Amino acid sequence: MSASGGTKAIVAAFAANLGIAITKFIAWAVSGSASMLAEGIHSVADSGNQLLLLLGGRRAKRAADKEHPFGYGRERYVYAFVVSIILFSVGGVFSLYEGVEKLTHPHELTNAWLPLLVLVIAIGLESFSLRTAVKESNHVRGNQSWVQFVRRAKAPELPVVLLEDIAALTGLVFALLGVGLTVLTGDPMWDAIGTIAIGLLLVAVAVVLGIETKSLLVGEGAGDDDLEKIEQAILSGDEGLRIIHMKTLYLGPDELLVGAKLGFPEDQKLLEVAAATNAIEQRIRAAVPAARVIYIEPDVYVDPTTTTPPTDAIVIKGLE
Repeated sequence: MSASGGTKAIVAAFAANLGIAITKFIAWAVSGSASMLAEGIHSVADSGNQLLLLLGGRRAKRAADKEHPFGYGRERYVYAFVVSIILFSVGGVFSLYEGVEKLTHPHELTNAWLPLLVLVIAIGLESFSLRTAVKESNHVRGNQSWVQFVRRAKAPELPVVLLEDIAALTGLVFALLGVGLTVLTGDPMWDAIGTIAIGLLLVAVAVVLGIETKSLLVGEGAGDDDLEKIEQAILSGDEGLRIIHMKTLYLGPDELLVGAKLGFPEDQKLLEVAAATNAIEQRIRAAVPAARVIYIEPDVYVDPTTTTPPTDAIVIKGLE
């Protein structure tokens, strides 16, 4: 994901949510709608989310130091995890509490036209925010489905904003139904039910985002396509190599670590091995630009069918 694309989507979402939050709270104060209060909290949580994502992106750009020799790229995952668990959960739990409270202590709505107007306007603004996130995501999504994109994306910002906007639009529909049915039937129970639905939605989104960002925090390797490109880059030269084993790890959304133990022909000299290693690193970086940290361990490859290997050689069976 391009940093500019992610930042653009986050800023658009923050501007929309901040304006929406203010209007929702005004509508709640005038009408007393529990759904409007829940939606106001939802928008405040969303605004806080975007600020945290921006902060995480900025802190992740710090240069590597002695304490963190691989840099701070994973801070973007940490802040995305905070967004998904704390803010969404707090907003969801508060909305559930408010909905149950209004079920047990219902009261009539006043000036119901105002929350209805605010909800219609908010749907338009959230649609703009979602359109921006979809447009920026399409630049990096490729042929993946939207579910695959959310699950496999190494940069957390766009999937988080996408899910936030989808949840916001769905919550607005719940609120619109709750307030609308309350106006039509005169029963404030519908407003309370809409509030509870918003709370359940926020908790569900928190669970989904928490699962996905947890996987990134624990450490994910390269996808199948990138692994194939790296293997081809290693073997495409004329060095006569064999891959003994290889591991990859994302140090951050845009930085991949590659560690490989390679079997070289037994008659190669040290200078030849060093030159081949440098060439291999260049081919890997050309094939997968995110592979910025590469460690290659050379070893001796001996064909067991043609000669007796020395005692310190690694024999790779099944790769001849």
